[in-house]
Amino acid sequence: MLSKMAATSAGRVLSLCRQFQKGFCISSRIQPSVLAFSKPPLYVLRPNSCWLTGGPSLVQQCRALHLSPCRRGLEEFFDNPENWGEPTVKSGAPWTAKQLRTKSSEDLHKLWYVLLKEKNMLQTVEQEAKRQRVQMPSPERLKKVERSMKRLDTVLKEREDALRLLQTGQEHARPGAWRKDVFGRTFWYRFKEWAIPWYMNRRYTRKRFYTPPFVNRFIRLRIEKSLRAKNRKKRLDLEKEKKLNETFPHLSAKM
Repeated sequence: MLSKMAATSAGRVLSLCRQFQKGFCISSRIQPSVLAFSKPPLYVLRPNSCWLTGGPSLVQQCRALHLSPCRRGLEEFFDNPENWGEPTVKSGAPWTAKQLRTKSSEDLHKLWYVLLKEKNMLQTVEQEAKRQRVQMPSPERLKKVERSMKRLDTVLKEREDALRLLQTGQEHARPGAWRKDVFGRTFWYRFKEWAIPWYMNRRYTRKRFYTPPFVNRFIRLRIEKSLRAKNRKKRLDLEKEKKLNETFPHLSAKM
């Protein structure tokens, strides 16, 4: 009796598996655009009964914007093989702030990641040159990329500040005020959110945003000290320049 029940259950499982296998099939037909997107053949799992022939395929729906070329991998962290062993590599000038201000925010966002990839590649080349104890080819490329990224960040901050001034009229992203401490130094105090009013907040009332009258004398002494340091540095620079002119008179005449 038990053997018959086991045989019938096994037969039912086999029949279900066959039905499931017939319901789905693997199709190796792919559109030309998909073949151009990826070199190896792709296979799409689809049912026989319900398949929309007019709609886009699964691969086309999953396609997105990629800044990296297809199938390169770790090669993105290394320079072009044509530049290997070359003492100098040609490179363009860094991006100027005037050029970046003409770009849209979307273009600046894309340019940031392009520069970031270039920076990672150049840092890899620099580290490899240090490991081999050789000179990095055209090390000024890294400085150009860093200078471009710094200017791009400055342009984005300018746009954020302009938008904030237009909407809220505040100069800083976090509201605050210029205040003085007990030593007479002026600093920017950023406001914070509290659950109770300021006059009931003991932690806030313990802060001293004022300068006592007896500190004015020391403020004057601190200003005099900073002025003496600036004059001393200026005098030393003039003496150093005078000695160089006396040591190398031919260079001073050309200047």
